[in-house]
Amino acid sequence: MISISLPRLTSRINALARFGALSGGGVTRPCWSPPHEEARAWLLGELRAAGLEAWVDIAGNVFGATGIRALSPEAPIVLTGSHIDTVPEGGILDGALGVLAGLECLQAIGETRTPHARPLVVAAWSDEEGRYGSLFGSRAFCGLLDGARIDEMAAVDGVRLVDAMARAGFDAHRAPEARAPAGAVNAYVELHIEQGARLEEAGIPIGVVETIVGVRRSRVVFVGQADHAGTTPMDRRRDAFLAAADYALRVREHVVTRGSGVSVTNFGVVHVHPGASNIVPGRAELVHEMRDPDVAVLERLAEECAAMAREVAGRHRVGAEIQLMSATTPAPCSSRVQTATENVCARLGLQYRRLYSAAGHDAQNLASVTDAGMIFIPSQGGRSHRVDEMSDWPAIERGANTLLHTLLALAA
Repeated sequence: MISISLPRLTSRINALARFGALSGGGVTRPCWSPPHEEARAWLLGELRAAGLEAWVDIAGNVFGATGIRALSPEAPIVLTGSHIDTVPEGGILDGALGVLAGLECLQAIGETRTPHARPLVVAAWSDEEGRYGSLFGSRAFCGLLDGARIDEMAAVDGVRLVDAMARAGFDAHRAPEARAPAGAVNAYVELHIEQGARLEEAGIPIGVVETIVGVRRSRVVFVGQADHAGTTPMDRRRDAFLAAADYALRVREHVVTRGSGVSVTNFGVVHVHPGASNIVPGRAELVHEMRDPDVAVLERLAEECAAMAREVAGRHRVGAEIQLMSATTPAPCSSRVQTATENVCARLGLQYRRLYSAAGHDAQNLASVTDAGMIFIPSQGGRSHRVDEMSDWPAIERGANTLLHTLLALAA
C-alpha cells in the first residue's frame, strides 16, 4: 500500500519553521511580511522540485498540481491544503502541516504513479490567521471577498492591507479576481492539528470533522475623557479603560453562563490612549472575538454583548462604539468527505472520532463551493497558538497517510 515518506515530510516541516523562527522556539510569520514571502518562495521551489506545476494567484494563494496548469470546470480537481502564515509567537504545525502533508501526498502519488481519475492540487491559502480579516485567500478563491472593503482593511497595528500586499508585490484591489471558476473543485480535504485536547485525552488518533465553528471579531471602543491621574478625583473620572475592563469581565461571565455550553470568547488586543501612567485613559479599544458552532447562538450573543457595551458605557459616563471586523458562519462538512475518511481509517486500522472544529479554517469557505472536510490529529497537551505547539511524529505520519488515501478515494 502506498504511504508517505515521514523523513521527507519532517525535513520540510523543520525547513519551513526556519522562516520567521524565534530564538526561544516557535515562529512569527504573518502574511505579506518578509519572512512569509521568503517562505512562499521556498514553498514554490519545493513544489517544483517535487514535479508539480506551481503558481501563485493574485490573492497570494500558492498552488501545486498534478496533471493541470490552471483550474477549469472541464477537469474538476480534488484539492487539499492549509496555510503557511502564523500568529505572533505561534507554533510550527498550525497550517504548515496541511500544506506540507498535501505536498508530500502528491509527491508520493507521482513517484509511485498511483492512478487517479481527477487532478490533484495542494494549496497554501494567504492570511488564514486573520491579520486582515479571517481566511483572506480562501475567501477570494471562493468568491466571498468583499472588494468594496479592501481599502479600509487594516491590521490591529494600523498597517493597511493595500500597503502590505503592495510591498509583497500584489495589488490588493485585484484580489477578488482570484475567484475559482464555478465547478472547478470537486472536493476539498484539509489535514490539521486539532489545536485542542479532545483526541489526545481520548487516545484516538484521527478526528473526522463534522462542523467548523463560526467566528465573530469586533472592535469595541470606549471613549471617555483624558485627565490628570493625580489631580482628578476618582468620582469625576470618565475612565475609558475602566469601562473596557468592566465590559470584558461582564462579557466573559455572560458567554459562559448564557452561551451554548461550548461558546468561547476572548479579548486578545487592548489599546489604551494616550497610554501614559499619569493620564486617565480617554480611549480604550478592545478586539472582541466569539466562537460557536451554532450561528443562532453567535448572533444572539452578539446582540446581547452590544447591549451590554451600551449599558457599561452609560454606567461609566463614556461613549461606546462597536465595529464588526469579520464574521464567518459555522460550516457543516460534507458527508461524502467524512465517509471517505472513515473508510480510509477502517482500511488503515485507525480509530477515529467525529467532532466539531473549535477553530476556524479555510475549509469552511471551501464548503460554500464544494464538498469539503477536515482530518484532525492530536495536539500534545491541546497546545496551539504558542511556541510549544506540537504533535508527535507518529501522529503526523498517521494523519498524512489518512490524507493520502482520502485524496485517492475522492479522486478515484
